[in-house]
Amino acid sequence: MLRVVYQPATLRPGCLSDWYEDRGYLEFRVAAGTRARQFIPSLNATLRDFMKNAQWYQLWEGEIISADHPQSPLRCTYEVSPFRPAPPVDIRERKGAVTLYLPGSASIEEVVQVLNPSIEEFLAGGQWFQLWHGEIVTMDSPGSVAA
Repeated sequence: MLRVVYQPATLRPGCLSDWYEDRGYLEFRVAAGTRARQFIPSLNATLRDFMKNAQWYQLWEGEIISADHPQSPLRCTYEVSPFRPAPPVDIRERKGAVTLYLPGSASIEEVVQVLNPSIEEFLAGGQWFQLWHGEIVTMDSPGSVAA
């Protein structure tokens, strides 16, 4: 099973986000008390670091998309929602890209209440997998590391 969770956290001074990965598990920590407009730039940098160092893949219409795919390098970004009123979370996926829109004034504490169930549902679609020490981990794989 794959799990991706976001959580508010107390991070080192000056750090607004970081990540941790294990078999079937990915955790993004965001500085407690911050609002989306504050943490989105840092979270996007954290996601770029994650994509550069981890091995997660998107299965798009039978094609495996990676961070170093020549035509569609896999990326994930957050943006302040342009929608009015803004939904709590809006996830848009296309080949090689996932964009998540958040209301700019929402705190990380508010965001995770909707984001974590949304990510769980998103991954349940079965279009993602992790390569973990030579093992392909999917939503159908037994077990995962629980935090």
